[in-house]
Amino acid sequence: MEDATHWASLLDQGQISRKELIDETILCIKKGNNYLNSLVDFDEVTYRDRYLSVTDKKLEDTVFKGVPIPLKILGQSKYGFLDTSASRLFKNNVATKTNNFVAKIESLGLVPVGKSNAPEFGFKNVTDSKLYGDSHNPWNLDFSAGGSSGGAAGAVASGMFPIAGASDGGGSIRIPASFTGLIGLKPTRGTMPVGPDNYRSWQGASIDFGLTVSIRDTKKLFYRMRGTSAISPFQAPVVEWTGAVTKSKLKIAYSFDSPIGTRISEDAKFAMLKALQVLEDAGFEVVPIKYPLNGISLMDSYYMMNAAETAKMFHSISSMLQREIIQGDMELMSWGLYRYGLNVSAVEYSQCFDEWDRATAIMEHNIFGNFDLFLTPTTAYTAPNLKTDLQSDDIRNSLINIDELSESEQSEVIYDMFYESLKLTPFTQLANLTGEPAISLPIWISKNNLPLGVQFMAAKGREDMLFRIGDLFENTKALELPKYYK
Repeated sequence: MEDATHWASLLDQGQISRKELIDETILCIKKGNNYLNSLVDFDEVTYRDRYLSVTDKKLEDTVFKGVPIPLKILGQSKYGFLDTSASRLFKNNVATKTNNFVAKIESLGLVPVGKSNAPEFGFKNVTDSKLYGDSHNPWNLDFSAGGSSGGAAGAVASGMFPIAGASDGGGSIRIPASFTGLIGLKPTRGTMPVGPDNYRSWQGASIDFGLTVSIRDTKKLFYRMRGTSAISPFQAPVVEWTGAVTKSKLKIAYSFDSPIGTRISEDAKFAMLKALQVLEDAGFEVVPIKYPLNGISLMDSYYMMNAAETAKMFHSISSMLQREIIQGDMELMSWGLYRYGLNVSAVEYSQCFDEWDRATAIMEHNIFGNFDLFLTPTTAYTAPNLKTDLQSDDIRNSLINIDELSESEQSEVIYDMFYESLKLTPFTQLANLTGEPAISLPIWISKNNLPLGVQFMAAKGREDMLFRIGDLFENTKALELPKYYK
């Protein structure tokens, strides 16, 4: 398996030089990026210079030994690199500092060389920013790589890089993992480095991590990135810090139900049946349950939070630019969230988190008090075609004129704005709102040769349970990875 651990081992043993590795990486990028649009800043000379300029001998003492990695264009700031959030407002913006997450990445011996594509401000489950264009799926170029970490997913699934920086505020690691056949972990809230500027990303709903092709890479990245910070407002429970599960037999709840009452595809059902068979063959107890929460109510609270945070963000941008922010500065989705957010009251905003806390209590007590894991599809469908219109002219017209609507009408427009895309991916947002860890494992390939994953959730701090299942699926060869890694 040519994962990051594999390349680190070759570097460690002297079987490949760092120059040879970056030359091979660049060759792969040159073959694929023009078609995939996974990387937004590729320049052969720049990538090579960035990589080879890291001459610190301590790379030899790190776990990844100097393996190159792309960072997401959204939120993963590296000094001297583009830092645009995929927004036209920041088209030429370059980071003036390296944030704590990226600094930790570098301390593990992963060497950032470029930036991956994302939708504007990460609001979508597809990557189609007006600034950079569509990010294509390596399995079929007519389909999306997902979002918001779509460029990262394309870069890994195509073999350009064995690992990529990614982030997840509502499924943005797990959705592209499902759509492109990768392993996507969203860690427990409070486990990954944050700051120095943003300690409350979407009030704890968003977290940085990576996209991988092996459980061993996922474990190495997680256990070496994980830590606590006295400054961070979100602290993960120190439930498990060794990586060892003591239980021999796990009890796993599962549900085929969409949390918003919509249909799921036959592919999602087949993926679940395959997963259940693997679990039963391993001697685990699997128990069907009804979906435990009202997904529609949760999504209303999620959108309200997102809108309020977007309004705050644009207020700061307006102050920085010393001018009023106008509709032409951004895409319609961003504009709609911004204008709706201006009307969200402090009472309503605070009530969002009461909703999240109630959901967390239900999951921790009712579900993880009785089961070790909770299994659902990762996505209800395989990746959408890039030509699929996930909105309508009526919705777009309402977004243009959103200031003419009441707050309740704005709320309805925002829900409708996301509805078609939410039907594709209704399962991932719960883990962001509760702060619990979740992993997408690629185990199904549809008749049209597109992958789809299943999602396991665990109690806070129990990534070890997720890795136990990941090891099982990997060792029984149940994972369906991109052809580059087979």
